[in-house]
Amino acid sequence: MPDRPTATAPAPPRFEFAPEDIRPDLPTRENRIKWVMLIDPALGPGLAANTAGCLAAAVGKELPAIIGPGAEDASGADHPGLPWTGCSVLAADPATLRAVREKARTKAGVHVVDMPRSAQASSVYTHYVETLADIGAEEIEYQGISLIGPRNKIAKLTGRLPLLT
Repeated sequence: MPDRPTATAPAPPRFEFAPEDIRPDLPTRENRIKWVMLIDPALGPGLAANTAGCLAAAVGKELPAIIGPGAEDASGADHPGLPWTGCSVLAADPATLRAVREKARTKAGVHVVDMPRSAQASSVYTHYVETLADIGAEEIEYQGISLIGPRNKIAKLTGRLPLLT
């Protein structure tokens, strides 16, 4: 692996849920927490869906408090918990994905998950990890990113990006 300079600036504090932030009883627009995904619309529906699924899985693993309790329907069948925040899925071209990701990573209390293009190019996870280790940060192409944090910060980062259609 080639030598690369390491970042010297300390990372901003990561996002963590405060107990008062966990409000599954509120409409999503009234919650203090906002979750969005930005996905390259040029991917096509299959790859965009895969990107969203991978981003959601990573967010759920890293921030399990985002998942509400499971529920039971009237016939007694169980249904696993879903995110209580809701999640807007927005369209962003690769340049916008990179710019928003870079800016979001400097914001205190904003959690960023990304999906590099190389992740979908590999069918073996360890190969993806090895490949990523050989790519400089400036060379990584993103298919999507996920942001979660205070509503006002997420809104400033995503501006008026359109919904993914």
